[in-house]
Amino acid sequence: MGRLSMSTARETIDALLARSNELGADPTTTNYAGGNTSAKGTDLDPVTGQDVELLWVKGSGGDLGTLQEKGLAVLCLDRVRALQDVYPGVEREDEMVAAFDHCLLGKGGAAPSIDTAMHALVDAPHVDHLHPDAGIAIATAADGEALTREIFGDAVAWVPWRRPGFQLGLDIAEIKAQNPESIGCILGGHGITAWGETSEEAKENSLRIIRAAQAHLDAHGAAEPFGAHDPARAALPEAERRAKASALFPVVRGLASTDAPMIGHWTDTETVHEFLASEKLGPLAELGTSCPDHFLRTKVKPLVLDLPADAPVEEQIARLQELHAAYREEYAAYYDRHAEADSPAMRGADPAIVLIPGVGMFSFGADAQTARVAGEFYVNAINVMRGAEAVSTYAPIDEAEKFRIEYWALEEAKLQRRPKPKPLATRVALVTGGGSGIGKATATRLVAEGACVVIADLNLENAEATAEELGGSDHAVALRADVSDEQAVIAMVAEAVLAFGGLDLIVNNAGLSLSKPLLETTAKDWDLQHDVMARGSFLVSRETARVMIAQAMGGDILYISSKNSVFAGPNNIAYSATKADQAHQVRLLAAELGEHQIRVNGINPDGVVRGSGIFAGGWGASRAKVYGVEEEKLGEFYAQRTLLGREVLPENVANAVFALTAGDLSHTTGLHVPVDAGVAAAFLR
Repeated sequence: MGRLSMSTARETIDALLARSNELGADPTTTNYAGGNTSAKGTDLDPVTGQDVELLWVKGSGGDLGTLQEKGLAVLCLDRVRALQDVYPGVEREDEMVAAFDHCLLGKGGAAPSIDTAMHALVDAPHVDHLHPDAGIAIATAADGEALTREIFGDAVAWVPWRRPGFQLGLDIAEIKAQNPESIGCILGGHGITAWGETSEEAKENSLRIIRAAQAHLDAHGAAEPFGAHDPARAALPEAERRAKASALFPVVRGLASTDAPMIGHWTDTETVHEFLASEKLGPLAELGTSCPDHFLRTKVKPLVLDLPADAPVEEQIARLQELHAAYREEYAAYYDRHAEADSPAMRGADPAIVLIPGVGMFSFGADAQTARVAGEFYVNAINVMRGAEAVSTYAPIDEAEKFRIEYWALEEAKLQRRPKPKPLATRVALVTGGGSGIGKATATRLVAEGACVVIADLNLENAEATAEELGGSDHAVALRADVSDEQAVIAMVAEAVLAFGGLDLIVNNAGLSLSKPLLETTAKDWDLQHDVMARGSFLVSRETARVMIAQAMGGDILYISSKNSVFAGPNNIAYSATKADQAHQVRLLAAELGEHQIRVNGINPDGVVRGSGIFAGGWGASRAKVYGVEEEKLGEFYAQRTLLGREVLPENVANAVFALTAGDLSHTTGLHVPVDAGVAAAFLR
């Protein structure tokens, strides 16, 4: 391998990042967080002052579509290539990953991935390794080698399946050396690798392979690669499909969370429904996925409900419970068949993908993004199976090889490097009145602590703005909700379930207030306050309790009540009476729901002026008049009358929500926590 003649390091890095982002942005080119790209070039060695040949390669983890310079590993090329002289053989090739650390330039940027050898050893300045659906379809076809020759001739070589590692890098480098005119190769069971003299040429060669593979599938593929269509398993009409998905999702999430709590994602696309209604659903699903990036996120195979789409929900639930028990037994047997003395412990026997004909696909992960991406990967797998079946027979890597990847010591090490989960990770919260004030502060704190949050508010615009501020649909979603309307609450909870798979933490915060003396309080005033807060929180608690009971994962219901639930103040009959109603709902529901491990607690704030929708809506002016102070000084007035002399902010209430739900108070239910800076007249007694 000769000395490189390259452009400046800055130009090389910029071209690599641009190529990576372009390739990674196209889902037909590679999967999320899958594949890697590299470039070789020269830069100044700060120690010797001489030029040094370097390899910039996407590090372990990360995503090509959003790759930045900090995501690149930077290695001295001569040192990586010198590892060939000390390579101990395929049985010990995992040791080479640690050896890459000795090849880094300085701190070296990101951690080098297992594919580093492929990029370093191939004698080309620019290398791409990708997982396109069309390429994997050829790679997983039973006669993939013959198809590769038919489609590409001598331009693209076939590499039989080999687990990613140093030996695979040596294999590809040898193929490149023996076929100097080649532009890349198909990696059996896995994906593609391409190369070029320039960054642009590498990209074009990658795209040439992908497009040629897809063109062959389109031109020569069977019209019905999945076999005949079964009308009994076809997609239900949309309204019926959504209703059934909402009814089943909490149950499925509870089953998928038997070993560890999970967040869910629902995929309801034509691609999924085509597969679910196909003749080959059962046998193809049983074969499982093939590309390592796929099954590491989807497990070796999904759980498939073997009932028609129109089966009653109760029958589907009963059958799902049976199939789940069988799935766990089969997964444990799979582990036992292949585990060795030094294998990592089994990580859990629950499915990551659940397929329900007529309804769609439920996918699960430790957070919303992981759950969503797992579903995306299974859609990729469906596309791969379709392509392979269209021109051949789908033949993924065998079970033993899948186990070697899934329980690879290097994969286990990667999992161990993940940050410790936040306290509310895997919990799904619903906050009513979440678009402003206490609700917004609570939603913000819950997301910061790892929860996924559904923000429900009568003002949808406020809810949407808050959800966007909190990071969008992988963290928070917005729904419009009139909590005084029974049917609206039922519909809101059904939609909330579809967002993340269920509900775990409910914050009854929606409210309003009218400050009037008894003789000026109308029946309409009374009804409005009670409809929103007493009736509204009852309806929300009832409907969300149904979900939590179906999940069988326990949960929390919190009421944002008020100091006024126990304090008798003037000109406040309707508001204070409804807050007392809420306070007693806490006690009643704590007594009733405890057997389901659902804890019910309350928070009694007072004087939360800043950011409060209630105070901005006229309540502040009314209370200021009652106390004879200027409205803008009402917060200061409330603070002066407290034992601590402090103003209460929305964030203080949010802190109490977190304290009650983060785990340290796991044995507490039926409690009311004052957040009023100390109002002696409101002490609980």
